[in-house]
Amino acid sequence: MSAGFRVLWTEVAEKDLGEIIAFIAGDNPQNALHVLEKIRDKAAALYISPERGRVVPELHSCGIFVYRELIISPWRLLYRIADSNIYITAVLDSRRNVEDILLHRLIQS
Repeated sequence: MSAGFRVLWTEVAEKDLGEIIAFIAGDNPQNALHVLEKIRDKAAALYISPERGRVVPELHSCGIFVYRELIISPWRLLYRIADSNIYITAVLDSRRNVEDILLHRLIQS
C-alpha cells in the first residue's frame, strides 16, 4: 500500500483514549501527557504503512481478518483499513481480556 492514508479516530476509540489518559493523570499528569503523545504519534504514523500492524489474534481465530492492531505496551490500538482511510476503533489495555471487552461492547450497542 502506498502513503496517503487518512487516520481517523472513532468516537469509541476517542473515549477509550480519554479514559486511559484521565486514569493516568490522576496519579501523574506529566506521564499522562507523555502517554497521550505516544499513542497519538503511533496512530498518526499508520498513514505511511497501515499494514504493519498484526491481525488481531482473538478476531483472527473467529475468521475476522479486517481488524489490525499495534501494540503500544501495555495498550493495544485496534484499527481497520477501508479504502484510503484508517479507522482507529479502540484503545484497549492488553492486560484485560480483549474478547470480553469486545463482546461487552457488542451487547451494549
